[in-house]
Amino acid sequence: MIHCYKLGGLNIVLDICSGSIHVVDEVVYDMIEMYEQKSQEQIKEELLVKYADREDVTPEELDECFSAIEELKAAGKLFTPDTFAPIANDLKQKTAGVVKALCLHVAHTCNLNCEYCFASQGKYQGERAVMSFEVGKQALDFLIENSTGRTNLEVDFFGGEPLMNFDVVKELVAYARSREKECRKNFRFTLTTNGILVDDDVIEFSNREMSNVVLSLDGRKEVHDRYRVDYAGNGSWEKIVPKFQKFVEARGNKNYYMRGTFTHANPDFLNDIQQMLDLGFTELSMEPVVCAEDDPSRLTKEDLAIVMDQYEKLAELMHERRKAGKPFTFYHYMIDLKGGPCIYKRVSGCGSGTEYMAVTPWGDLYPCHQFVGDEKFLLGNIWDGVKNHEIQQEFASCNVYARPECHDCWAKLYCSGGCAANAYHATGSIRGIYKDGCELFRKRMECAIMLEALKAVGND
Repeated sequence: MIHCYKLGGLNIVLDICSGSIHVVDEVVYDMIEMYEQKSQEQIKEELLVKYADREDVTPEELDECFSAIEELKAAGKLFTPDTFAPIANDLKQKTAGVVKALCLHVAHTCNLNCEYCFASQGKYQGERAVMSFEVGKQALDFLIENSTGRTNLEVDFFGGEPLMNFDVVKELVAYARSREKECRKNFRFTLTTNGILVDDDVIEFSNREMSNVVLSLDGRKEVHDRYRVDYAGNGSWEKIVPKFQKFVEARGNKNYYMRGTFTHANPDFLNDIQQMLDLGFTELSMEPVVCAEDDPSRLTKEDLAIVMDQYEKLAELMHERRKAGKPFTFYHYMIDLKGGPCIYKRVSGCGSGTEYMAVTPWGDLYPCHQFVGDEKFLLGNIWDGVKNHEIQQEFASCNVYARPECHDCWAKLYCSGGCAANAYHATGSIRGIYKDGCELFRKRMECAIMLEALKAVGND
């Protein structure tokens, strides 16, 4: 399978199953597009007519191009067959019962009242609660005990707003560090915060202990303050921006993400990216809102068309700033064409429910933070372990080849089948697909590949 597209002044051909990227001229691009549908003579005839005004397009040149395509095909770099389906279940079955990461919900409460919040303002359809040190300690013990064969473990401090339980966060980090040497483990911590409670203590501790911090900012003040308000309805932009600037500067301007959400109110999210850049932030992420069909913040079909154009303009901006020596990172455009995830990971998909789980303040286990509160997906708890093996097996068998809609998608080895939670909320099944999300993902991948291709051909 191949995918051909034109972007950034380049003619790009992606060979899906080998991962090879080819930047070609117009003639070769047309020839590759026709290669599997027409004979060599038919292709030559059509191209000689189409490029009749070009002296360099001769029968001999076209024969040479055709031979080059066949050589690439023989080398496994074009029209490579898909042979990955048989291994799609292997990785998850081999690692069944081995956990590498936990999302600790240290606070099911929040000091903001964001209208679009998927977590019901941090309550997850339940009661407000905070995690005790004892529950968090048991969660870390559960992770250590169930991570056989793994050295590097990941723990995300999440909410709600985790800084509303910051003393417990600090205690849990200290406990984990105290066990690293004896257990031969290495903990990597991440903190996600809305910024309201950030102070010098939070900055100093996080910059010492957190491998990454995720800072919630939606961009422009009027956009941010539309949804990210306190319980009195006051916007939070002016409170958090100076704190985030101080936080990021103290981190050396690295190992963080400004994480925004764009909605029906701002499908022109590139303006919010520009605002973040103007504020001095360069590690950026903007996510499309995922919400119910009747939610006023939901992106409409008209919005999606705007967003697609914004993604292309974002890629252009990144290219121009890179050439000017002022690069910035956009999370969804981070791609490694020479390395990246192994093929097992690419076909097996997300590790939610198997390698990765979310822990509630009272110790219940769920496949990930987006399933917390839905009792159908309760896996067990941190004392007794996973008891709902039927649900866990459903997640273990969920991969890109378990979704019929993915079979002919050129982006399947980049998204690995997509987000199980988004699929479930859109279709009622973790093996479904979130169509709008698929459309946006494909556009992001085209832009990301184009940026890497520009770099490879020396256009930076």
